[in-house]
Amino acid sequence: MHKREAHQSDPIKRQPDRGYVGDDLSPMAPPEAYAPPAKDLVSPEQMHPFLRRFIDEHTLFRKELNIFEEAILSIQNTGFTKELDHRLKHFFQFFDHDFIVHSRREEVVLFPLLDVRLRAAGEHGRGAEVTTPVDLMEDDHVKSMQLAAVVLNFLGLAFRLPDERSRLIVLDAALEQGKNLVELLRLHMFREDNVLFSLAHRLISNTEFEEMDSKGHEHLYKLRR
Repeated sequence: MHKREAHQSDPIKRQPDRGYVGDDLSPMAPPEAYAPPAKDLVSPEQMHPFLRRFIDEHTLFRKELNIFEEAILSIQNTGFTKELDHRLKHFFQFFDHDFIVHSRREEVVLFPLLDVRLRAAGEHGRGAEVTTPVDLMEDDHVKSMQLAAVVLNFLGLAFRLPDERSRLIVLDAALEQGKNLVELLRLHMFREDNVLFSLAHRLISNTEFEEMDSKGHEHLYKLRR
């Protein structure tokens, strides 16, 4: 799916894993989602610090996802409590303050040059419209924000409904979409850590990474102001 089409997608429906376009297989959507091709993979220790910082942030994000997922499962098993409500609110604060900022930094600083290099290296789909792994990652960013908005809206609606049965149905829908969000973000970060950043390491020079690093700090400062 092209990134321009992501805004038109239905975040309620699960999206099947596929290549960049059509049925083409790609390093970003292998037959087994968590089993990327072994060739050309680069360990984080070999990467420029600019890329390693994204990977380090992913490690922290996974911890937040685990806490969020545990809260969802606890609510489904034992019901809502103030403590679980606090955990949900904490996750969405983290999502707004950290994940979205992280994603914007990727989109503004890393992805533009990487997309150019991927196209030049032939690392793209073969359909009528040429797309690269960058398109897939940007699409994930959009989908994750859509799903987060769906979960928040459903949660807000559930506690405004006077009818208990309706309230439970909407709450269950919110929690299921929360699980989908966790699944999407985990796979997204896995693909970036194990495939996309290896491609970036191969196609972008250290000098260019240094320039990105400087630009990234400036952009982060603006986003956090």
